[in-house]
Amino acid sequence: MRSLPLRPLSPEAYAPYGDVLAAHTRPGRVINQGFARRFDHLVAVRSSRPDAPLNVCVFRCVPRSLDELVVTLLERHAASTQVFSPLGPARYLAVVALGAERPDLATLAAFEVTGPVGVSYHPGVWHHPLIALDHEADFTCLVHEDGTAGDCDVVMLQPDEQARIVGG
Repeated sequence: MRSLPLRPLSPEAYAPYGDVLAAHTRPGRVINQGFARRFDHLVAVRSSRPDAPLNVCVFRCVPRSLDELVVTLLERHAASTQVFSPLGPARYLAVVALGAERPDLATLAAFEVTGPVGVSYHPGVWHHPLIALDHEADFTCLVHEDGTAGDCDVVMLQPDEQARIVGG
């Protein structure tokens, strides 16, 4: 089994896989009589399935230990962006890979996300289901889906393709 080093999240390193959703990534503008700053267009939410409505939902994730994390499967939403944003303090992982019909494991990367920061997955980006660390965490999720098989593709990795996440 190979090792997958945990990397710090940055907009530049994460760009092939999606967007980083955080106020510090854009200059913003003052609104509401000077009592707020608005940061626009942080994520391009796309869908190529016009009959699949936008689903705004909440994921409640049970914490996992880094000592036990092995990437055994990856999933993708081929036709939709998927966005996750924590609803409170959270430390979590975004494990991602590029690839067409199957994940290209040469592009497999694990990012540690901390602070008030969300992430998106571009349509078709392979990713591990969300992994919360330290404590239970709730995340807002936005994804276009209609409850059919076209919503999500899942690939189980063979033992020689699996990776243990290390670091953190």
